[in-house]
Amino acid sequence: MGRHFRPARVYQTAKKSLASRILQDEVRTPPAWLQTVETIPPTEVLTRPYAIQHTAPNPRAKKPRKLFRPTRIVYPEDQLRKDFYRDHPWELARPRIILEMDGMDGRYRDWSKGLRQLGMPLCGESVVQRQLWVMENEGKSKEQAYDEVRREFYKLRQEEEVERRIAQEEARMVGAYFGKTALQVGMELEDKEFERWKKWAHEETMRIESERSQAYTSFGDEPAEADPILDEVTQAAVP
Repeated sequence: MGRHFRPARVYQTAKKSLASRILQDEVRTPPAWLQTVETIPPTEVLTRPYAIQHTAPNPRAKKPRKLFRPTRIVYPEDQLRKDFYRDHPWELARPRIILEMDGMDGRYRDWSKGLRQLGMPLCGESVVQRQLWVMENEGKSKEQAYDEVRREFYKLRQEEEVERRIAQEEARMVGAYFGKTALQVGMELEDKEFERWKKWAHEETMRIESERSQAYTSFGDEPAEADPILDEVTQAAVP
């Protein structure tokens, strides 16, 4: 049982080790955590408290199993978020800002007004929260709310794309230069790789043709190997 009390005596052990002559030369300054543990010592309660149950207990269960293991916390948004990003995986590639001012930004959202929220860019989380609000307040099923919010999401994404193209065209009219697009860069890399492959294929074809031509030209020039059986027959026929 004494082995189980060692973590509770970390401070005393470290204090005695620093006071000994062996570690005084090697460790001149105490560790940073020593003062913190001295000010705020760890708890000495050795009994494990009963874990908070987030689901209703089963009345048919006779003997509790896994009594001290916390139950899994499941939120209704988890499945909605999983379904949305399964259908729209490229939404995960969009950059997002997760910085919050006071940690209560979620309380400032009013999802009854739609997906557009002040200070929050349009993203998959907007669809999840809006769908959850529709399900809880309008009494629609999961599929009906998902279809309704998804149509609204597609419409807003299309408006953003049109606004972006118009702004880009207006900027080009006054002399702005945006460089190559991601599609153009990808096509150039693909063409470069194709030209490299053509050069390698031409060299490989020439090498194979050269080996074939050398094999055909040197076929009659090689001396014939001596046949020991034919030599014995020839010597026996000569008197």
